[in-house]
Amino acid sequence: MADAMLTESSLAYAESFAIESDLIADARERGHELGCVPIGPAGGATLRMLAVATGARSVVEVGTGAGVSGLYLLDGMAEDGQLVSIDIEAENQRAAREAFTEAGIAATRYRLINGAAADVLPRMRDAAYDLVFVDADKSAYAVYYEQAIRMLRPGGVVAFDNALWHDRVADPSQRDTETLTLRELSKTVRDDVRLASTLIAVSDGLLVAAKR
Repeated sequence: MADAMLTESSLAYAESFAIESDLIADARERGHELGCVPIGPAGGATLRMLAVATGARSVVEVGTGAGVSGLYLLDGMAEDGQLVSIDIEAENQRAAREAFTEAGIAATRYRLINGAAADVLPRMRDAAYDLVFVDADKSAYAVYYEQAIRMLRPGGVVAFDNALWHDRVADPSQRDTETLTLRELSKTVRDDVRLASTLIAVSDGLLVAAKR
């Protein structure tokens, strides 16, 4: 029997399976207005599930956006957990703070750092975090990857959004810098003996790996 292949309608059904709250929908709309496209609903639901599965208390997010992914992560994290979210755009973080406040999330549960992640991440502790989520400058994903592996505890998880990059990664004729970077990252993560990884076809693709 041949392996079953999902159709576009099945993929669309899976994407629509996650139901978003009005709070997340409002944050998503603000994200689009700011030009920082948030992770899709199925991708967000996957992040929430990863946070629950890892019992996440210490999470780092590279790319705050307007707070959509942060809302999903915080919803899945332990009640005493803290999300550290890094973004170079102060306006994005203002929108995220608004979303977190509307959701009734205590200010002690998150820390927003305005700055370049390539400068901030090296100052963070080794093997101290349960989950790292990356949704930022694609050209710097290789840098974020190395830092994430250093920062994660054994059993911790790293997730990269846009791993399929608008269907470009799967098309060998696409050779732009961002596509090449994401394609190479997927191979690097797959071949890293320190990790157990998978590429999940939700939203724009989520590359996920657990540290052994």
